[in-house]
Amino acid sequence: MSDDDRAGEFGPIYLTALQRIRDLWLDLEPLVDAAGYDDVVAPTELQISLSDGLGDAESARLDIQWSELGMYSFHYVDSDDVNWRFDRHPNTHSPEIHFHRPPEAATTDAEPSCIDVTEVSLVTRAVHTMWRAAYENDALDRLNSASNPP
Repeated sequence: MSDDDRAGEFGPIYLTALQRIRDLWLDLEPLVDAAGYDDVVAPTELQISLSDGLGDAESARLDIQWSELGMYSFHYVDSDDVNWRFDRHPNTHSPEIHFHRPPEAATTDAEPSCIDVTEVSLVTRAVHTMWRAAYENDALDRLNSASNPP
């Protein structure tokens, strides 16, 4: 997600939240290959690499940001260039909590998110649940389809 997608304050990155998200993905998902930060000294993003992706994708990555204000972005991209995002941040194009549909995750295609929870562990579990449902059913339309997961 670019800063152009945001209108208003996102806030500084909350490292404790990123650590919790990392630990949850490592506990929940056997396809995690690696989990690390974009910068060891001043991290702005958690990057989780997966050994498989949705559909025919051979690998995937989640780029995750969480701010001290509770704003977040879970951005998925895979080896087939499929993108989607669950976001919470102020903007001018959609509700504060929203979803950007695959395959491009375009800013103009944002729609309300099925994720209503806002606590870091619950949001993480919800994103994982939605990704898992899409993965196991080979169906991108499962990504934003639940009623307030997890």
